[in-house]
Amino acid sequence: MRRVVSLLLTGLVAGAVVLGTATPAFAHNSLVSSDPKDGSQLEAGPTAITLTFDQPVQAGEKFNTITVTGPEGTRWEAEGEPTVTNNSVVFPVRPLGPAAEYTIGYRILSADGHPVTGSLKFALTKAGDGTPAPAAAAATPDSGSTSSGAGGVPIWVWIAGAVVLLGGGAYLAQRGGPKESTKR
Repeated sequence: MRRVVSLLLTGLVAGAVVLGTATPAFAHNSLVSSDPKDGSQLEAGPTAITLTFDQPVQAGEKFNTITVTGPEGTRWEAEGEPTVTNNSVVFPVRPLGPAAEYTIGYRILSADGHPVTGSLKFALTKAGDGTPAPAAAAATPDSGSTSSGAGGVPIWVWIAGAVVLLGGGAYLAQRGGPKESTKR
C-alpha cells in the first residue's frame, strides 16, 4: 500500500512540476503596419503593398505570398517575388480596376520558421484601368484567413507526454529498487 501511495504522490508531484514550469510559447511574428493601412480609402490603387512586422521575415522563393482579391473574386496580385528587408516585405501589385473593396491576404515566413497569415482590407474610391490577373495565378494563400497561426503540435500533447514519461520513470524507479526482506 505504501508503494501505491508513494507512486501516486510521485506522479502528482511530477505533473505539478511539469504544469508549473510550462511557459507559453514565445509570440510569433505579428503585423505592426501596412501600406495601404487596413480599412483605408484610396483614390488610386497602390503599385506595391508593404507589410511591416515586429520581427525579421525570411526571404526566399515562395516563402512570402499575398493575394489581392477584388469584386467578384477577381485577383490583382502581380507575378514576381517580393522584396524582403529585415522586418518589411514589399509585394508588387497590378494596377487595380473597379472602385470597390479589396482584400489583401498574406502569408509570410517568420525568421523563426513559423508561417504567419492574416488579411487586410482597403477600398478604392475611383476606378483604375487595370485588369485582373489570370485565373492560373491564384495559387497563393486564402484571402479570408485571419488567423496568426503557427501550425505544429499543441502544448497539451507535450505536457501529457511529459507527465506519462515522468510517471513511468517514477514507477520503474520504485519497482526496480531492492526487495525488502521479511526475515529478521
